Order: sequence, then C-alpha cells, then structure tokens
Amino acid sequence: MSAIQTLAISALPVIFAITLHEAAHGYVARHFGDPTAWQLGRISLNPLRHIDPVGTVLVPAMILLVSSGGFLFGWAKPVPVNFARLRRPKQDMLWVAAAGPGANLIMAIGWGLLLKLVIGYPEFVYAEALAAMAKVGIQINGVLMLLNLLPLPPLDGGRIAVSLLPPSLAWRFAQIERFGLPILLVLLFTKVLDGILRPLLNLFYSFISVLFGF
Repeated sequence: MSAIQTLAISALPVIFAITLHEAAHGYVARHFGDPTAWQLGRISLNPLRHIDPVGTVLVPAMILLVSSGGFLFGWAKPVPVNFARLRRPKQDMLWVAAAGPGANLIMAIGWGLLLKLVIGYPEFVYAEALAAMAKVGIQINGVLMLLNLLPLPPLDGGRIAVSLLPPSLAWRFAQIERFGLPILLVLLFTKVLDGILRPLLNLFYSFISVLFGF
C-alpha cells in the first residue's frame, strides 16, 4: 500500500478517534454541571471544531508514513473543562475523564462491527478498503483508550486516579501534572511506553477478535 493510500484510508478513523474523544469530555462535563465546552461550541460531532493542525493532522500523518502504518498517535484541541463548576468536582472528575476513553472503546467496537460486515461480503467493491479502514479504526482507538488510561496526570487515567485517591494523596498526586508531558515523552523515546502498551493492546485486540469471532 502506498503512502497516499495509507493516509487516505487512515484519515477518517484517526480524525474521529481523536476529536470525538475530546467531544465526549465536554458532553459529560456539561451533564455534571460544567457548561464551559458547550458555551464555546466544543460539544460537537463536527471534527473541524476539535482539529489541531499539528496534533490531529501533521503528527499522525508523519508517524503513519515513518512507521509504514505500524503506529498511530495524535491529539486534538483539548476541550476546556472547569472542574470547579462540576456539581461534585472530585467525584464527577472521574466520569468526565473516563468519557474520552469510553468514546474510544465504543468507536473501536463500531469499527469492529464494520470489519465483520465487510468480511462477510468480500464481493462488495469497496470491501478491501473498508476493511483496511476498520482495522485502523480499531488500532487508533485502542491506542488512544489505553494510553489515556495510564495513571499519569494530565492523562485521563491520572485524573481518574486523583478522583479516587483520598484528598491529601490526591492533591500530592495532582502535582505531577506539570511534569506529565516530559515523563510521557521520556517513556515514549525510551520505548518503555511501548513495553507497557503492547501487551495491553494485544489483550484488547483479542477482546475485539473474540467479540466478533474474527
């Protein structure tokens, strides 16, 4: 598959995986009392409202080309959440944070269903392209879900941990957030992150395979 074909097939699942992850945060935050994202027009299924030119387009495209489709990573414009406006800030933070990975899980299952359908109709003229797109959709959503569930602020898993920890420990743990991105980059470039995520991804792919009988 050429680089152009790889980008064309991957564009839709990558953009939706990244942007709907963010939209889910805003929707759940509004449900629990913080209308900030809604007031700014960020609770939308329109990917254009969430696209970051670098994180949603340039970085994923470069990674796809360099890795020949073997790895995907990117980000969207973060949806603004004012945790102080939530009805129960500490408790509700858990649900707001979990919404993004939850959206990725739902999308991965949706792409799995599409893959199951196109495999069942191989004579369909676009079956091969849709199957390739569905596989990318499962992959990128699995990566984003599991990456964001790592207990490292400011990742969603870090915010979930802050919500669950006792107040004194939660405050101390939350202070890691200022170092979160450098820590994540170190883990990425030392391949420690790959060592953490790959076994989890294999389990996730096994779950999808069992669910749809691949």
